[in-house]
Amino acid sequence: MAPLRVLCVHGYRQCGASFRDKTGALRKLLKKQVELVYVDAPHCVVQVQENDVGSDAGGDQDCRGWWFSDPQAQTFSAQQQCEESSGLEESVAVVREAVKLQGPFDGILGFSQGAALVAMLCALQEQNAEPDFHFRFAVLVAAFCSACTQHHKFYSAPVQMPSLHVFGLEDRVIPDSMSRELLPCFRDPHILTHPGGHFVPAASAHRQTYQNFLEAFQ
Repeated sequence: MAPLRVLCVHGYRQCGASFRDKTGALRKLLKKQVELVYVDAPHCVVQVQENDVGSDAGGDQDCRGWWFSDPQAQTFSAQQQCEESSGLEESVAVVREAVKLQGPFDGILGFSQGAALVAMLCALQEQNAEPDFHFRFAVLVAAFCSACTQHHKFYSAPVQMPSLHVFGLEDRVIPDSMSRELLPCFRDPHILTHPGGHFVPAASAHRQTYQNFLEAFQ
């Protein structure tokens, strides 16, 4: 049985290579079930903020982002209220290109800002706004609803696509309350909570939940 192919969308101030490193345990945990393919966000993050809420960098050299909540400063905070952001259209284009060149993909996985982007991509697919998107499922780790007014359109109707929402009860970057706020935007969301912080959990205790969710698509 061929493994499921899953496109992986990294967090803010990460990149595809660093996210691949950070998800090594997940790749090992699910190596018989999934092939994970990684993509880079198009926007370089130059200015590093000490209290950058939503940063997942952990010392990454190649810092990238999917959109900026402060277009002038070109910075992002998951909790920053804004009327307009910048950079989202270019990021959707990057995912579209990845699908064309590296697809097809069975599913899509996102972490933190990347998971928030995945939620928007799912909405675009269901609105038939992206004809190249044919994801059958989504895995959203430490996801949240964008606080940008410009993005509210993505949450107007529940996404029908099967989804697994993963979040840590001790997450200090994206509190679990923010991840829970996204749940009503998906129909019948599957949920995996873990006692840790801001990372993709991949302990043996989590294997069964991942496998149970994924086996429906194999």
